[in-house]
Amino acid sequence: MKRSVLFDTETTGLDPATGDRVIEIAALELIDDLPTGQHFHVLIDPERDIPAEATRVHGFSIEDLAGKPKFADVAKGFLDFVGESELIAHNARFDFNFINHELGWAKMPGLPLTRMVDTLEIAKARFPGLPNSLDALCRRFSIDLSARTTHNALLDCRLLAEVYLELMGGRQRGLGFAGGGDGQSAAVRYAPVGARTARRVVATEAERAAHKAFLGKVTDPIWNAPDDDEAAPPVTN
Repeated sequence: MKRSVLFDTETTGLDPATGDRVIEIAALELIDDLPTGQHFHVLIDPERDIPAEATRVHGFSIEDLAGKPKFADVAKGFLDFVGESELIAHNARFDFNFINHELGWAKMPGLPLTRMVDTLEIAKARFPGLPNSLDALCRRFSIDLSARTTHNALLDCRLLAEVYLELMGGRQRGLGFAGGGDGQSAAVRYAPVGARTARRVVATEAERAAHKAFLGKVTDPIWNAPDDDEAAPPVTN
């Protein structure tokens, strides 16, 4: 079975090189691309202020984080949880950059970029020219966004797990697999949610326009070439 870990961070800003820090880490364990229910989640004292514009995004103020552990106190727990698994995130370079800066400040080795799986890059390749934010992908795949009033890392991970499964082609859930390796079958670990049903995905007018604009940039597209039967000269005896 393939183990991977999907994770997300919330921060005080956009650039750790200018002093921004991580304030929240969430991570979900996936086995064969399905959540097992095992997760890691912690709030962190950033040891600095949180700008108002950042609070408007994730909802956390410095008062909310008073008494929470420092990053150095939770780093080992995070690294133990992710182990050697591949690491999945949306706009993954952002999260890797912050985590690796924090690990560096804690005098711990960083996460190799070779372990990185970026769902944003996957989505861009699959839906070129269309919006591919987490919100946009959730709407495209009809994933419920009603609970997402702020950028909470744990909720974002759960939404991204749904998106990632769709990006990987989808899969019937609730299947039981024998030999889980821990004395239990995977059916015990996965909560059954029923068989998947087909969903019709309808692009918005803005998405159609963006897609049309993208296609207009393609040189000599094959869809404009004459059909082979039309291009071939008539056969005469």
